Amino acid sequence: MDQHGAWRVPHDLLEHLTGVAYRAVVNAAPFGGEDWVRISAMLHDLGKYQPDWQHYIRKASGFEPEAHIENKGDHPNHSTAGALWAHEKLGPTGNVLAYLIAGHHAGLSDWNTENSNLEYRLGLPDSRTELDESLKGAPAELLNSIAPLPSLQTVPGTKNGFALWVRMLFSCLVDADFLDTEAYMNPDKGSERGNWPQLSALHEAFDSYMTDKTHGAAATTVNRLRADILMQCREKAQEAPGLFSLTVPTGGGKTLSSMAFALEHAKAHPEKRRIIYVIPYTSIIEQTADEFRKAFAAVGDEMLIEHHSNAEADPKVENSRSRLSCENWDAPVVVTTSVQFFESLFASKTSRCRKLHNICNSIVVLDEAQLLPPEFLQPILDALNLLSKHYGVTVVLSTATQPALATVNNYLDARKHIQGLDNVREIIADPDALYRQLQRVQVELPAEMNSHAPWENIAARIGKHENVLAIVNTRKDARELHQLLPKDTLHLSALMCGAHRSAVIGDIKQRMKDGTPTRVVSTQLVEAGVDIDFPVVYRAMAGLDSIAQAAGRCNREGKLEYGKVVVFIPPKDPPKGLLLKGTNACKSVLHGNSADPLDRKLFDAYFTKLYYECDLDKKQIRVDLRMDGKLDNTLAVNFRTAAENFKLIEDGDQVSVVVRYMEPDKEGRTIDYWLSTLKKEGPQRWLMRKLQRYIVRIHQRHAMPMLAHGDIKELVPGLFAQTADGIYNAEFGLQLDHVQLTPDKYMV
Repeated sequence: MDQHGAWRVPHDLLEHLTGVAYRAVVNAAPFGGEDWVRISAMLHDLGKYQPDWQHYIRKASGFEPEAHIENKGDHPNHSTAGALWAHEKLGPTGNVLAYLIAGHHAGLSDWNTENSNLEYRLGLPDSRTELDESLKGAPAELLNSIAPLPSLQTVPGTKNGFALWVRMLFSCLVDADFLDTEAYMNPDKGSERGNWPQLSALHEAFDSYMTDKTHGAAATTVNRLRADILMQCREKAQEAPGLFSLTVPTGGGKTLSSMAFALEHAKAHPEKRRIIYVIPYTSIIEQTADEFRKAFAAVGDEMLIEHHSNAEADPKVENSRSRLSCENWDAPVVVTTSVQFFESLFASKTSRCRKLHNICNSIVVLDEAQLLPPEFLQPILDALNLLSKHYGVTVVLSTATQPALATVNNYLDARKHIQGLDNVREIIADPDALYRQLQRVQVELPAEMNSHAPWENIAARIGKHENVLAIVNTRKDARELHQLLPKDTLHLSALMCGAHRSAVIGDIKQRMKDGTPTRVVSTQLVEAGVDIDFPVVYRAMAGLDSIAQAAGRCNREGKLEYGKVVVFIPPKDPPKGLLLKGTNACKSVLHGNSADPLDRKLFDAYFTKLYYECDLDKKQIRVDLRMDGKLDNTLAVNFRTAAENFKLIEDGDQVSVVVRYMEPDKEGRTIDYWLSTLKKEGPQRWLMRKLQRYIVRIHQRHAMPMLAHGDIKELVPGLFAQTADGIYNAEFGLQLDHVQLTPDKYMV
């Protein structure tokens, strides 16, 4: 029976295999993988021909959704038979197919590691039995459909591209499998997919919006330069697809200009299917998506999807169709996070990999490209090169502080054999001239780079200004400095939940608009994409890119001849790690420099020095994916291990705490209501997204004593909630001062 109680015709297995093959071939056409996915699709459910499976599916009523969906029900294994047949009959070609078939529910495996072992699984007696029993029931036309066999000579990027290519094939197969099953099991759900507006319609709406916006803008130097940047983006978009950089100072209108480039590029190259806008922080992703919604408003409310943890069950942000589109990114515009985008490119799970084939023939804008994590930079650059060369992807590196990522004489850094991006084209004709024209600040450096000043001295200088933003390196620093400033000083840090930070940023903007004196102390969370404008900014010594981003919050609209950015040396150096490496690289580059500290030429030297001090493949992803080793006839790749190691945010030493910040909504519901709903109904996706806005991440060394003391409790595995009153402060967020750390027990 279906969901309406009506009887359905059984879903014929051969019909399902043929349907999946058709969908998978369409998915793989952009990169020439049709034969590979056709064969894998025809073999992926070979194991369902075994009598045990047929008995199970009929006993389970035969037609309920759980019979075919991943990890549902206690049914016989069916994904090894086709993998084993391919492995035995087709040589190395068969091993490619074995990865895809064996993993089409559980995810891609390692070939042979302690972590995961596909080779061992194929050799198990139960696997032999599954195959033998399946062959008895399989129709002859099924195995006859396998020929002709594709050649491994067609692998895009040869050895270095093998792992990404397999994940792309896997994406084509698993998405086709899900969609074919959904079309049978739940046709109403399937009918909600698609029907998105075309990029051409978005292009028309965008042009109209930008015409109105520019005509209504004041005739200032900044607005004139923004218009010129927009024009250059549109002109450069006519060039051939590939790798581009968009180097524009903060406040130059990069967000809308990069979208203009993407839309014009799609118009010039009709094979382009979608625009993927990748943003480093969830704290700015919503404002970017809202800006695009305004630009595309003429085509209706549904024109893009936001795929990130903060998208709430708001009909303007997420509805049933957009939730479905987040599964496979079939929308024309996708706004997502760096974590979601890059971790998907190196994923092994079906849920993460489903979307990969829809990255093909797309335009990917990497906002704030300087924030690409150095520890994973080499595998990221490898992937971007492969996407550009073999999968029709145009990549735009958009930033005010362009990192030194381009290949020079075969290497990004020949000393460490680091390979960079190939053939990157700059969109702006003369970035140096643009930076001179958009120079809106003067930077004051400390006289002595290694002379630490006490907070009292720093606070005294800051307190002399009525409107000033001070940015420091740690949450502890923010608290200490804030306590020394006038009582009406505002505070921003990651100990405040997202909803709280958004409210404070809104308050800052309103106070500045009203002419109310406004002092703010913040961690670096305000440096990327937060649209605030102060006449004076103080910045604790940090990486040169951070200083430049801080300067972007100063005299942003050019209302003053020059704003003032003061760099100071705080009482203590940043903690060990990337912050300290960036600080030391910055001091080295600025030492003895008499020119503008934000001169564009200094950034190449800064990033080159920073990257040399970092291990750009710290987790040895290249080794797991055999880009640094020999790919023998077994085609042994550690897909699962690489996916587990490629984590841009390490979750192991942090926990999520839902705090009591939320004010009652229009229906009078408080955070207690939503936590009660979680307890009753479990962690539903829409509910978890709603709670995400009220989560603070803290280290386990803080969380475990708080749990023991009764300050927090665990709601579901990995998610905690505040239970004690008074530990979430309306000014500072979650309070950790009272926590008595016991390092021997709680340090991780």
